[in-house]
Amino acid sequence: MEAPSRAEICIIAVAELFRNAGEVMVSPFGTVPAIAARLARLSFAPDLVLTDGEAALMASNLAVSAKPSELQREASMTYRSVFSVVWSGRRNMVMMASQIDRFGNQNLTAIGDHQRPSAQLVGVRGAPGNTANHPTSYWIPKHSLGVFVEQVDAVCGIGNDRAAQSGIAASRYHHLGGVVTNLAVLDFSGPQGSMALRSVHPGVSVDEVIAATGFELHLPADIPESRLPTDVELALIRDSLDPKALRDREVSA
Repeated sequence: MEAPSRAEICIIAVAELFRNAGEVMVSPFGTVPAIAARLARLSFAPDLVLTDGEAALMASNLAVSAKPSELQREASMTYRSVFSVVWSGRRNMVMMASQIDRFGNQNLTAIGDHQRPSAQLVGVRGAPGNTANHPTSYWIPKHSLGVFVEQVDAVCGIGNDRAAQSGIAASRYHHLGGVVTNLAVLDFSGPQGSMALRSVHPGVSVDEVIAATGFELHLPADIPESRLPTDVELALIRDSLDPKALRDREVSA
């Protein structure tokens, strides 16, 4: 079998974010996370609950390129029900980030000065409520100094430092799982909940990750290479979950 691509290694890293998650509703943003959630449910996390992105639960694990009409729905999921799940901590989300800092504060609303930003982005969206109410991880297709910054220009998703400062209302269900990029896997196991480097993808050096990060990372004594997909996982990705190879459009090596 052909060696795994960088995109396929990223899919495995994101899928691992759901290991031992139990019966929780999964909301993956991006092509790689969408494939990863399906792969996790098909293999080591069978209790994951996937939605169709609107108001129903998915019974199938169809390819990410499947048409909405092809999805098999097993139950309705009204917005009231969604919020009941969210507020009880029973959701596991993978979001994206235009900026993220060492404690996991995330920005996806604007770049630059708040009064006169140089770039207007998608807005705060549900990031504050998501990060305060259930486990949240991040998928960043291009690891760069522009994304991994010392201080975000606007706080949308709540980081570990702000959650701790805000008390039980913000910290009760707050949990930052991990950050997967095209270069590495990171988490928040550093001092005071700061970002740590957990693994580098094959062909990537620790120095490359450091050079693409705008703050000091916590570096454990042992930094292994990221896990490779098994032959079974590769077959599922290539033949069933993403036969059109949409994953390769999202990931740059």
